[in-house]
Amino acid sequence: MDVRRRPAKSSVSQKSAAAGELLKPHKQYLHPKASDALPLPLYITNSLFFTLFFSVMYFLLTRWREKIRNSTPLHVVTLAELAALASLIASIIYLLGFFGIDFVQSFVTRSPSGTWDVVEDERDDRFLLEEDSRRGPCAAAIDCSPPVVPLKAVADDSLRVPTTVILPPSEEDEEIIKSVVAGSTPSYSLESKLGDCKRAAAIRREALERITGKSLSGMPLDGFDYDSILGQCCEMPVGYVQIPVGIAGPLLLNGTEYSVPMATTEGCLVASTNRGCKAIHASGGATSILLRDGMTRAPVVRFGTAKRAAELKFFLEDPLNSDTLAVVFNKSSRFARLQGIQCAIAGKNLYIRFSCSTGDAMGMNMVSKGVQNVLDFLQSDFPDMDVMGISGNFCSDKKPAAVNWIQGRGKSVVCEAIIKEEVVKKVLKTNVAALVELNMLKNLTGSAMAGALGGFNAHASNIVSAVYIATGQDPAQNVESSHCITMMEAVNDGKDLHVSVTMPSIEVGTVGGGTQLASQSACLNLLGVKGANKESPGSNSRLLATIVAGSVLAGELSLMSALAAGQLVKSHMKYNRSRKDVTKIAS
Repeated sequence: MDVRRRPAKSSVSQKSAAAGELLKPHKQYLHPKASDALPLPLYITNSLFFTLFFSVMYFLLTRWREKIRNSTPLHVVTLAELAALASLIASIIYLLGFFGIDFVQSFVTRSPSGTWDVVEDERDDRFLLEEDSRRGPCAAAIDCSPPVVPLKAVADDSLRVPTTVILPPSEEDEEIIKSVVAGSTPSYSLESKLGDCKRAAAIRREALERITGKSLSGMPLDGFDYDSILGQCCEMPVGYVQIPVGIAGPLLLNGTEYSVPMATTEGCLVASTNRGCKAIHASGGATSILLRDGMTRAPVVRFGTAKRAAELKFFLEDPLNSDTLAVVFNKSSRFARLQGIQCAIAGKNLYIRFSCSTGDAMGMNMVSKGVQNVLDFLQSDFPDMDVMGISGNFCSDKKPAAVNWIQGRGKSVVCEAIIKEEVVKKVLKTNVAALVELNMLKNLTGSAMAGALGGFNAHASNIVSAVYIATGQDPAQNVESSHCITMMEAVNDGKDLHVSVTMPSIEVGTVGGGTQLASQSACLNLLGVKGANKESPGSNSRLLATIVAGSVLAGELSLMSALAAGQLVKSHMKYNRSRKDVTKIAS
């Protein structure tokens, strides 16, 4: 016999006999079960809906595969597909109900008083709790039932932004704040006058709030070492911004596993990169090769005539003068080593592009000092040379430039992997042919149609920026560091996928700048590249560059797979959408 309903449970909750009072029973909210869908025995109903579900899924997947191959938009559907979608929804609802998931089991209503009442069905043995107005204060005093917390309060607390508790300033600090607000004390001089960086930041913060009339309560002040940024990372601080750090990996690169830290506020980014790492690991890992390592700086100098500018060009590019120039340049640092000089003329203006190794530092300051030494040295033989700027944009720093794309800047790296056919299908949820075709149409042809400069990739800058922020690199150098061309090709008789990224301008360091901050230093330590390598100067920064390229390879592989399988929008709607009411946050 097919039993379709359980007997209803009692809705009466008894109080203690001493209280002499019973809670009023409430009406139960009874819902039909999934097995009531058809007036048939349960096993026949189950068989019908399971058969319907798998049949419809096979039909829709076959149709979608044909559309992808024929480049037909997925949203263009036929009547048969509409009927199949309706059948799929009906079967899913049945199956969810069969396994105990009912979308109307529980719901929330708001009472006129502003509190939230929860209504759930009998399966949870809970009932609608209403306040009995007839109970007096004595009955309330002996009521042993647990307190009911209004959901409104819980919801509001979940929307609140963490605030920093700022104690009222002392009388001495109050006088300084008033002085800053009045303009008699410059805000930038607080650290030097007070000798306390934390106190200076607090005073500056309070003065800023009074001047602007805007609150900074959501920005933390405590928990940061302000002495560590003085004269190095940031001027006139008033707090710090929190960015979550996620871990992608392990990334199997050159036979070693790395857990890659990524600081980002973009949902799906870490998860997607992690999936790419999984695919690479399951296929035996990736190989990364360093091609070049040289930071550049290009001053611009002017002469009275183009002839004089050309004479200096010939002098600098003459191999007979290279040793002398190298000695002058290398005096600036024990790590800086001049590699070469390239010149370009525009009229009577000469642009001189110096390239040098910089050890484990990113090296902008190091190469600039060496360039200044050479310019000072050249003044004796070219007294009519007018130095217009230590940087003439022929470097080129923090700007997309063909010179970086072609000749490289910083570390030039290529990273490759062969992804097995079964990994492409099981982990990446697509196939080799679809990936190869999409890469050609998107990353190569599409970027060419857009006139891209170094942007022949899906989203290399996403991964580069996240790793740069986590490890204390200069985020602005993401511009040229994200120059990347992604290549995909079917290999092994078309079964497996060869994927590679070539990145000519990865600009990273493991010493100096933001790398010495506590959080960023911890991320570098996680990768095993913290600080300078004393045994082999420069090897830590070079290893970091290869890890960046490997991470980009993982990110490219995963995103391209999501696009080929039509999963991008679905994943972003799931992982990149806040469930909080932004109107309440704003208020």
